[in-house]
Amino acid sequence: VLGVFGVQIEAERNVLAVREEIAGAISLGHSEGAVEKEHRDRLLGALDLGDRTVEEIMLHRSQIEMIDASLSPREMVELCLQSAHTRLPIFSGDPENIVGLIHAKDLLRAIYALQAGGGDDPLAEFDIMGVAMNPYFVPETTTLDDQMREFLRRHTHFALVVDEYGALQGLITLEDILEEIVGEITDEFDTDVEYPVRRTDTGDYLVDGAMTIRDLNRANDWSLPDDEANTVAGLVIHEAQSIPAQGQVFSFHGFRFEVLARKDNRITRLKIRALQ
Repeated sequence: VLGVFGVQIEAERNVLAVREEIAGAISLGHSEGAVEKEHRDRLLGALDLGDRTVEEIMLHRSQIEMIDASLSPREMVELCLQSAHTRLPIFSGDPENIVGLIHAKDLLRAIYALQAGGGDDPLAEFDIMGVAMNPYFVPETTTLDDQMREFLRRHTHFALVVDEYGALQGLITLEDILEEIVGEITDEFDTDVEYPVRRTDTGDYLVDGAMTIRDLNRANDWSLPDDEANTVAGLVIHEAQSIPAQGQVFSFHGFRFEVLARKDNRITRLKIRALQ
């Protein structure tokens, strides 16, 4: 706006100002009833991609399905068939040592070729590394905007996330980034997926501990702080200054948090209620 009147400002600051103006106009339009919540969330989600990093939305390494390169060919095929994912990382020795990535289509082509060649046991000659792709690693500090462009440039949908020391932290897909704009994307393999937040008849909210604070705020028009933690579970741990036990209750930021379930050191389920 200032540029119209001849005021010289830095290009980066100009971009940020324009983004803030657009976001403000969208929020104002929603408050006045001109923009529906669903449209507001999608537009603001797209604008936020430049401010968020892959670390915030990645699937944590503890939840990644992997294939051990030392397994027998038949065991590898069985694992691939049991998985709902089309791409699986392959590790050798240590799960941190990712040596490849197998795609279901490549696996199918390889098995078909072996069967066409005959033999009593075609799988006996199967070498998973012969059809595996090289793993693609990205820093956890990469912005979602940059990562989406990189996915499109590389014509790939899957990346493994590492920290500054090269240690595996998680994985991210193009679908994960798109879901930050359009919301949860499900397919025929997601029929049993439980949504990360659900409102009960009593007005409480059942929330997955891994749900990001930003997504929870966007879904319910809340304003929980996300500067100290990315996930709802992380926020509770930060405020409690410890890992709470199942059944513990906390009140902060105008809400009551009850830990419903915990697995090892992870809070997996919470019940949240707004305080009057």
